[in-house]
Amino acid sequence: MKTTLKFVFVITAIIIASAFGVKTDKEGYEIGDAATDFELENIDGSMVSLSDYQDAKGFIVIFTCNTCPYAVANEDRIIALDKKYKPKGFPVIAINPNDPKAQPDDTMKKMQAKAKLKGFTFPYLQDKGQKIYPQYGAKKTPHTYVLQKEGEQYIVEYIGAIDDSSRDASAVKEKYVENAVDALLNGEKPEIKTTKAIGCSIKTL
Repeated sequence: MKTTLKFVFVITAIIIASAFGVKTDKEGYEIGDAATDFELENIDGSMVSLSDYQDAKGFIVIFTCNTCPYAVANEDRIIALDKKYKPKGFPVIAINPNDPKAQPDDTMKKMQAKAKLKGFTFPYLQDKGQKIYPQYGAKKTPHTYVLQKEGEQYIVEYIGAIDDSSRDASAVKEKYVENAVDALLNGEKPEIKTTKAIGCSIKTL
């Protein structure tokens, strides 16, 4: 009897939550959600949070890594995004979500070497303990989130791929992230809010 009542209670709670639009899963952010801030170690040893950027209008948060061929193919595009949009108030924040125990080429030391080799102009943070990427719902490297700062909140406005050509930069026809940020800078909402992130799975033990 107790088991039956417990089952009925759980089902009722799920129905009520659904009726009132309450999320019952942990799949990450959706468009319009407020992203929580974080504090992660950068390659220079400093701790970086979104709140450090008092003058930012928003952020281009990209989950990427050293090793995935798709991530490597997008490195120059990520650098270009930061160069173009940081002066406009939308800096790139790159986060490596891979567990270095599962992927030894994604250690902090090798992240530092990668950043030096490529001349990264943006923070390259390690998601130590892999606590942040599940909050966002990132599944691939690279996986991009465009956030707009509204007061003390960071509202998710775009989720997905950087553009429509995951491996070949010369074949890009539609620049999803650029279009999203341009729309926000013009006081509009992105026309395309979500796309499929194409890349490697995030490495965990």
